[in-house]
Amino acid sequence: MKYKNILITGGAGFIGSNLALKLIEKGCSVTVLDNLSPQIHDEISPLYNSIKEKVTFIKGTVLNYADWKLALKDIEVVVHLAAETGTGQSMYEIEKYTDVNIKGTSIFLDILANEKHSVKKMIIASSRSIYGEGKYECKTHGIIYPTERKDNDMAQGDFNVKCPACHSNAKLLATDEESKIHPSSIYGITKQVQEQMFMVMGKSLNIPAVAFRYQNVYGAGQSLSNPYTGILSIFSTRIKNGNDINIFEDGKESRDFVYVDDVVNATILGIENDEANYEVFNVGLGKAVDVMAVANTLVKEYSSDSKITITGNYRLGDIRDNYADLSKIKEKLGFKPKVDFKHGIKKFVNWVNKQEISDDKYQDSVKEMKDKGLLK
Repeated sequence: MKYKNILITGGAGFIGSNLALKLIEKGCSVTVLDNLSPQIHDEISPLYNSIKEKVTFIKGTVLNYADWKLALKDIEVVVHLAAETGTGQSMYEIEKYTDVNIKGTSIFLDILANEKHSVKKMIIASSRSIYGEGKYECKTHGIIYPTERKDNDMAQGDFNVKCPACHSNAKLLATDEESKIHPSSIYGITKQVQEQMFMVMGKSLNIPAVAFRYQNVYGAGQSLSNPYTGILSIFSTRIKNGNDINIFEDGKESRDFVYVDDVVNATILGIENDEANYEVFNVGLGKAVDVMAVANTLVKEYSSDSKITITGNYRLGDIRDNYADLSKIKEKLGFKPKVDFKHGIKKFVNWVNKQEISDDKYQDSVKEMKDKGLLK
């Protein structure tokens, strides 16, 4: 590779640990800065254990100037993954999310602007959440970018995305990088700000910046104990504990599920290629899969008797659908996802079946959201 010394913040996490191992295979020296958050890392922490003997590990936080300074020693490329994640949780832990995601990023950029360093490139993990509802088409008004769905509509069981002008049902389209940016959660706002900060300061300091707008990432190593992110993990933990699956809305809400190996490969392409400099890219499978299909597939793959119930509940701030237009990343970086949903699910299930069963904390998270008035 062009660069040898790489820092991954949040590098003991799901994406970060997989990326670290792949970079090491390519001959890179990897430093990891991670606080080993208990919400993600249990007592055994297989993700951390997979890298701890292979990287320079710094247990610290992006909110600490000294930790950043130590981690940045001799570093050529920074891959900034460290962040608080979870759309729903961000709506009632606002200070925590803005502190870690925005202030943590600002400390890093402050060091680049004011002190000596060796950083030559920086990658920011953005998110599909910055698009809000994404790109749609109205028969009357053409391409539209709808605002958040109305509480009154969803309370009556109408979960469809509407045209802002005529209120008719809109048709989902693949969301490209030129689509309107209008996040509908605090988490999405923080990712938008992170991305903009990287791009503005990268150009100002003449340090190439690259932003990857990841879709719903899943795969082996994903936290099975965190009830706030990743429906594949949430559903799997429910099933392995012998519990039933409750699906919000009508089960037709969809996401673009991309396997972690593809995310790692896309990120490395961004590190290696100058064509990526100062660009933003969608990273996904490029296909929408509805939540009901996910639940049915998992129940089948686990040979489970868990019942699937469509509750009609809904969470304020949730988007209905989103899937990525991958034209840009295919053209500029030659990226093409290699793991389709069918094979990705099998790989994920095979991995889950080898893990100790995690405690199912899903109901606690549901109660928390109800208490905050976010779950209807």
